[in-house]
Order: sequence, then C-alpha cells, then structure tokens
Amino acid sequence: MVNFGKKLMADQIPEWKGYYINYKLMKKKVKQYGQQLQQGEKDRRRVLKDFSKMLDDQIEKIVLFLLEQQGMLASRIEKLGKQRAILQEQPDISGIAELREAYREVGIDLIKLLKFVDLNATGIRKILKKFDKRFGYRFTDYYVTSRSNHPYSQLQQVFKHVGVGAVVGALSRNLAELQERQGSYLSIYDQPSSALKDPIIDMINSSVDKLTRSTNFLRFLGQHAMIADEESPSTAGEEEIEDQKYHFMSLMLNLVNTFLYMVNTYIIVPTADDYSVSLGAASTVCGVVIGSMAVAQIFSSVYFSAWSNKSYFKPLVFSSIVLFLGNVCYAMAYDMKSLTVLIIGRLLCGMGSARAVNRRYISDCVPARIRMQASAGFVSASALGMACGPALAGLLQWKFKIYMVTFNQSTLPGWVMAVAWLLYLVWLWVSFKEPNRATEVDEASQNPASGQTVDIGRLENGLAQPLLTDSVDKQNEDEDEEVDDSEEAADDSRKPATSIGSAYRLLTPSVKVQLLIYFMLKYAMEILLSESSVVTNHYFSWNTSAVAIFLAILGLTVLPVNALVGTYISNMFEDRQLLMVSQITLLVGIIFSFKVTSTYSVVQYVVSALVTFVSAEVLEGKQNSIFFKNYVSPWH
Repeated sequence: MVNFGKKLMADQIPEWKGYYINYKLMKKKVKQYGQQLQQGEKDRRRVLKDFSKMLDDQIEKIVLFLLEQQGMLASRIEKLGKQRAILQEQPDISGIAELREAYREVGIDLIKLLKFVDLNATGIRKILKKFDKRFGYRFTDYYVTSRSNHPYSQLQQVFKHVGVGAVVGALSRNLAELQERQGSYLSIYDQPSSALKDPIIDMINSSVDKLTRSTNFLRFLGQHAMIADEESPSTAGEEEIEDQKYHFMSLMLNLVNTFLYMVNTYIIVPTADDYSVSLGAASTVCGVVIGSMAVAQIFSSVYFSAWSNKSYFKPLVFSSIVLFLGNVCYAMAYDMKSLTVLIIGRLLCGMGSARAVNRRYISDCVPARIRMQASAGFVSASALGMACGPALAGLLQWKFKIYMVTFNQSTLPGWVMAVAWLLYLVWLWVSFKEPNRATEVDEASQNPASGQTVDIGRLENGLAQPLLTDSVDKQNEDEDEEVDDSEEAADDSRKPATSIGSAYRLLTPSVKVQLLIYFMLKYAMEILLSESSVVTNHYFSWNTSAVAIFLAILGLTVLPVNALVGTYISNMFEDRQLLMVSQITLLVGIIFSFKVTSTYSVVQYVVSALVTFVSAEVLEGKQNSIFFKNYVSPWH
C-alpha cells in the first residue's frame, strides 16, 4: 500500500512546495475535530463550518498559484510569438529549431502544471473521503454541490481548466505554424486537427481530455444506466489497446439490441387486455402477461452476466434466437387459443434479455474518452424504445389471415418483433466483431514509457482518475494514513461476486434498503403501465390507439427528465433530498390515482400517472447513481 502523504511529498516539485494542499495538517485537523466532538468542545455544525473554511483556503491557495503559472506560460508564449514573427520575415533554420525547442519546453512545464492540479485534486478528494469516513456524514456531496456552480467558488477553476485550454491552443497553433508546409498557403485552421504530430502536444491534449471528459448530464445518464465510469488509461499505449478492443458497429448493435428489447417490452401493453379476453381469460390477466417478461429477466441477467465474461457475440446471438422464438409463440397463441403458450412466449422474451451484456460491453470495450457518450446512448435507446413500443402498437390495427395464421392488433406486435429480431440476428452475424480479450491481459501488464528529457509517464501518472470520484474505500486504514485509491481495498473486497451466496454476503443493510426501494419503484411503474389499458377502457372507454399515444407520451418524458435532473437539479440538492422528495411525490401520485369520489376523470388519471411515472424515473436514476458510486465495484 502507498501512503498518499508520502506520495504527495515525493511527487512535489520542490520550488512549488508551498502551494500544494497541506494534507498532513488537514489530516490532523480531522482527527482533532473527532476528539472535540467526542468531548463536546464543538458541535457538528461548527466543525463543518471550520473544515469548509480551511478547505476553501487551501483550494484558493492552489487556484491562485495555478492562475499565476498559467499567466507565466502565456507570457512566455507571447514572447516566443514575437520571435516567430521575426523568423517568418527572415527565415533561419537553426532559429526555427531553437524556437520549436523553446515551445516544447513550455509544453513540458504545462504538463508539470497539470500534474500539480491532479495531485492537489487527489488530495482534496482523499481528505473529503477521510472526513466522511470519520464522521459518517456525506460532506463531500454537500461541499462539491455547493461550490461547483457558485460564482465565488474557487473549486470550479479546478474543473474547468479554461486557462490551460487557452495555453494548449496557443502552443498547438504556434508549433503547427513552425511545421514545414512546402509551399502550402493553408492556415492551421484549414487543416484537420489530427495533422499535428508533435508528441508533447499530443500528451498535453490527452492529459486535458482526461481531466475534463465528463459533463454533468452524460455522467448522470451513465450512472442511471449502471455503467461504471472506470479509470481511464494513463498512457497512450493503453489508449491504443482500448482502441483495438473498440468496434463502432458492435457498439451500435448493442444499442440497437437495447432499443429493440424495450420496444418488445412495451409494444404489447395497449393490446394485452384484449388478447387475454380473446383467449377466455379476464382482462386483468394482462398484468401477468406483461409482468412475466420482467420476472424471467431476473434469471436471464444472471447467466448473461456470467456468459459475458467469456464472450459478447454468443450471448447476443442466443438472445436474438430466444426473443424470435418468444415472439412467435406470443403471436401463435391466438390461433392455438392457448393462454399458456402466450405466457410462455413472454417468458422466453424475458429470458432473452441481454441488457446485462449491453451494459458490460459499453463498460469494458468502449474507450474511456467516449464511454459516457455511449452510456448516454444506452439510456436514450431505452427511452426511445419505451416510447416507440406503444406508438407502434397503435399503428398495427389491421386484421387479415394468411392461410391459417391470423394477423390482428393482438398478434401483429409478436410477428413484427419476430421479424425485427430475425433481421437483427442476420445483421449481428455479419457485422459484430468479438473483442480481443488478450488485450485485457496485455493492458494490465503494460508499462508507460518515459523520455530522457522528461519522464512523461511519471508526469502523467494519476491523471487518469476523475478529479473527484465517489468510489468507496473498503480497506480499514490507520487513522493517520491515507492509502492510495488504487490499492485501498483488500484483495478479497476487489473480487467480484461469483455466486448468489457470495453476492448476498455483499449486501449491507444500506444496500438492502436501496434494493427494496428499487423493487418498490419498479413495482409501482409496472402496475401503472400494465394496467393502463384496463383502467382507461373501463373508466374512459379509450381504444387501443388512445392508450398507445398516452404510453408513448409517458415514455418521451424520460430524456427531458434525465436532462433536467442531471444538469440542474443534481447540482442544487443532495442525493438524500432528491430521494426523499421523489419518494414522496411517487406516493402522492399513487394515492391520487385512486378513485375516492363518485367520479373519476381523465385529468385525475393522466396527472396521477404522469406524477407517478416521472417520480419513479427520478427515483430510479438517483438510486442507480448512488448504487453506482458506492457499491458497484464488487458486483461488476
């Protein structure tokens, strides 16, 4: 294990020593606050205020020095620019070479400054986690939320890197202008950005990308999808390995699989009650028909997760075949006049759920620089499928026979999805590329290369991690030591769950509460969706098209709600506040849906359904976000 205090001292640039976070002092303060609370010398609010002020002062010291160094780099670039202008008027080969070397020296100093930012950000993250662990309080959430968008906060300077971006741009432009263009009259802005080959600039751009990759909305969507935002590769070699594993068409096939599965789930909802009645069952049996797919998905997620450890292609092929057969059974149940075949068809559809494979592929095989975009695509594909399913059912209102096979509004959803999965299977077979799993082993053993002039690998070390991550420390540590995150957890705690028994042993009381809330919100959402056709037909005499439009509109609310919560609301309130409010509004929506008077209006039903659905979406997003931040490591 690595003591972060010692690592901080070892990696410091000596002449900048006084501008790093005083990590040792802050550790002592945290310990002192704990003793003062136990002895009653200070109350909790006073401790929080004092600690916040001390951390604000440390961050201000760091940021002011960062701005000063950025100004010095900008001044050096300005002076070099004047020399470049002179050389353009009076070209001199040796002068151009010296000027290019001077620009590279500025680049090396910029990389050192990025390392300075990263070391301090790591110290901030660790001391916040240490404070949380000592006092059992999610102070990190409060501190980051309250400072991230405040106009007077220095913390946002650590995230935005506006000055660094300007320096990088100036270096890139000037170095590119020094390249010999041999008669070309094009400006740098007329050339593709990939034309610049200087390794120093490539290294700087890579470092900046790692520090500024995620936006609030994309990160929220990734957490909503339960796709881990794993540590980025710390070297160019490891990024190359990730690129070798990545295949755009395979990613698209996973997203299409997600979309089709969600369409398959909700396309039968508007007509399931009529289908049940046509087979001699009560209309309320549609709840069993719709819910059987979700029940089967519980089991499919287990074996698909295990299967994805060995292959991605084979589980997707198996999923497509099972879903094809399930939809054929669902459609054939009408002519066979068998409710059993109908339910078996839906169970097969649930057994073909490959959403665990889709998530795993994005997490493992998509390069870190676009992983959050892919995660957002996963959620968007799910939301679009949820909306398109009922809408498509509203269009399938034909009735005809081909030989002895009946095609009507009840059976057409099954036939349409069977054809869709058959076409998808062909596309999958032709276009999917299985990732080379040998690169995963190579990636673990790859070492960064360092140059003779400057140890670039050492300068970049640590920049892969986000500035403020939310992973949980599993290892008991000494009160006066802070262990490096990459080695904090004991080996046993890093091992994934390999059985139901080992998975259950990972369930702490807080995890059980989270899972109970998740079960209840899914239960409420499934009741709302599965019984919508029965309720609306009984009280309002809605036809299939009206139910389909209503459910499609509900599905279309998913992305706007996620955008609002991920971009704005999450920055204004703590997770616990959002959880409490969304649970209360969910309860209000459910209660409001009851018929408590002699009349039951369309307005009452629509408003209650909208409140219930939106609240459940927000609650699910925050539940997944919290579970992702705190518990995902041993499960993944």
